[in-house]
Amino acid sequence: MRAPTPSDGRPARLLDRVLALWLAGVALRVTILAVPPVIPLIRTEFGMSETQVGILTGLPPVLFAVSAVLASLFIARLGALATVIAGILATAVGSALRGVAPDVAVLYAATIVTGFGVAIMQPSLPPLVRAWLPDRVGFGTAVFTNGLLVGEIIPVALTLPLLLPLLGGSWRWSFVVWAVPVALIAGVIAAIAPKNVAYGGKSATSLWWPDWSDPLIWRLGFILGAANAMYFTANAFLPDYLHYVGRPDLVSAALIALNLGQIPASLLLLLVAGRMERRVWPYVASGLVSLLGIGGIMVGGAWIVVSAAVLGFAAAATLILALALPSLLSPADDVHRVTAAMFTISYSTAVLTPIVSGLAWDLTGVAPAAFVPLALCAVVLIVLAPSVAFDRGR
Repeated sequence: MRAPTPSDGRPARLLDRVLALWLAGVALRVTILAVPPVIPLIRTEFGMSETQVGILTGLPPVLFAVSAVLASLFIARLGALATVIAGILATAVGSALRGVAPDVAVLYAATIVTGFGVAIMQPSLPPLVRAWLPDRVGFGTAVFTNGLLVGEIIPVALTLPLLLPLLGGSWRWSFVVWAVPVALIAGVIAAIAPKNVAYGGKSATSLWWPDWSDPLIWRLGFILGAANAMYFTANAFLPDYLHYVGRPDLVSAALIALNLGQIPASLLLLLVAGRMERRVWPYVASGLVSLLGIGGIMVGGAWIVVSAAVLGFAAAATLILALALPSLLSPADDVHRVTAAMFTISYSTAVLTPIVSGLAWDLTGVAPAAFVPLALCAVVLIVLAPSVAFDRGR
């Protein structure tokens, strides 16, 4: 396929566009995933309760849900590129502010700034993919999603063994250090991103409020929500579940498998996303594979680690394919509204599902019951995918 050409007639700089999308994906998660490794240190210094820790870790996904529509307004007024850059800078500032927080209230406020920055970045990327790579939407989505997954792994892998020893064990300085590359990413994207491509600037329409009566929005929201809910809920409950079944030795391996299992899916879809982006079967297959992974976790035993990797792979594949759908199925000047609505619904689902899983465990007293809502999410994915008109917007 030919690479798109900017509206000013200059040759397209495909590599610059790909690099900008990938770096934006990295910036989406680095500052968010910098928190879990240092939570014990924060809790000790501030004397936080487990409820306060839950609020700290739960604030970002709540903001992802409630601020997505506001991102649509920013995109309509400022443009997708400007919104991405502003969001990246906000996440960097919020991360650095967490490092100087004198108390829990300020820590929450700085986390809100960080989460808000990410919340307005996320709906901006599908419009940029549509504008910069209109003939390679699946590939472009796989690029920034691969960056997102790498951005999840880097702080988790490096903070405890490498960064904290260099910083004298200071969790405060770790937040400041992770803010630096994120701020640099904003500068790099501003320098290399094409400036004169339609929708990189302001939208052709001033509309920003989603059309909530459109059934497509709800289908896409729950498809993406199924993937997000399975991933976030599995991360939340695997540690306690493994302690319950007498395998605390598998906690680290299972969490690593769940998260690293996403990388092969993103690399595979970099190669084949263009051939799968308008097909029903990849979503159905991902739902079935998710059920396989969830079932393996519920059965227990040594297969838990392998099953966690399988679940991570399937959830990542669904995530990448679903994020491409607003660009594929919507008019170019409406991608931001559909994307914003999709994120609102999907992250609301991801916030509520762990609560339902916790209730299932508490009410039954049976630990595997916590994974039943995840299995229902997989079923929702299998049932909903065939109802999407994948030829819409072709």
